[in-house]
Amino acid sequence: MLRAVLEHGPVARSTIARLTGLSPASVTAYCAQFAELGLIRESAELRRSGGVGRPHQPVDLDDSRFVVGSVHVAVPHTTVALLDLRGRVVARREVKHERTEPAAVLARAADGLAALLAGTPGSKALCVGFAAGGWVDRDSGTVVEHPLLGWREVPVREVLGAHTGLPVHVDGHARALVNAERLFGGARGSRSVLHLFAGNVVDAAFATNDEVHHGPRSQAGAIAHLPVPGGTETCDCGRVGCLQAELSERTLCRRAQEAGIVDGVNPMHVVGAAAAGDPVAVRLLTERSRRVGRAVGLLLDVLNPERVVVTEIGIMYREDCLTALREEVEAGRAATVSPSSFPDSVLAVAGGSVALDILYRDPLGVSPEVI
Repeated sequence: MLRAVLEHGPVARSTIARLTGLSPASVTAYCAQFAELGLIRESAELRRSGGVGRPHQPVDLDDSRFVVGSVHVAVPHTTVALLDLRGRVVARREVKHERTEPAAVLARAADGLAALLAGTPGSKALCVGFAAGGWVDRDSGTVVEHPLLGWREVPVREVLGAHTGLPVHVDGHARALVNAERLFGGARGSRSVLHLFAGNVVDAAFATNDEVHHGPRSQAGAIAHLPVPGGTETCDCGRVGCLQAELSERTLCRRAQEAGIVDGVNPMHVVGAAAAGDPVAVRLLTERSRRVGRAVGLLLDVLNPERVVVTEIGIMYREDCLTALREEVEAGRAATVSPSSFPDSVLAVAGGSVALDILYRDPLGVSPEVI
């Protein structure tokens, strides 16, 4: 029901009943509970049904009281943020890794969240969402394996919960971003969605009928070692041409360094060089997008989703990269592929969406009374 308010608010209770199939009495009871908890409020505007009878008092999401914490652990840094109930970033900061030991990273993330909350008076945190690449088990709240960070069997839910005093929800970032697209982005209303994430980690997620597929211990979406025809990069597994080795931002930056374009490991510097007209930077970005397009084509053949969303730095900022990617996809399917709806806040949104997905599935279970 809360999802209907998010998508259609301000919305009359009678419309909620029609959209959800709940009885009017149930909708009224839930509205009273959600209003008491501070999740919804009555809208100031009155609406008439067909222009006759008593006007309706629509209800809308109350996005002024509560936030969720967001933690996304990437290879070079952790992004911490606060998101409101509409998935909008209220505050954000990046915390560079001084050390990548799990205890140190999670302690600094908790400190960062505390600082953001202190700087956002009037907002109360409901819970924290955590997202990362690698193998992340949602049910146990554990990062099972993240080879690039050297993490194994890290009990994130337990550790981060002890630091923050808040409920913590944990998932992989590709699945988190599928939920973000379904709730707040361009895939809202789609019956099936494939998401491909190509950063330092390359992985994927698939949702159908509003459910994200996790598989045993949440290992679904592990595509890092899919073979890329013509690949030349040696993977950590010892083989040549694995998808992550070919598409990783680390590979992009290394190739840009070898070409004398950049002297660091920030892929945005490659994007900046391309924007300044450097033809080698343009070529590196468009070639990478083409490789991503080939991977998308393979996944389309297997899963046949209605929508495909790709989080990849080239297509998020350059139209020629999006064109290159789509050219590698079957012509009739190319239009179904789009870049992330959150180009300027994708990592912040990923962590928060883990928590917000839980909220919209079970609002009473993520009740402010629990906090």
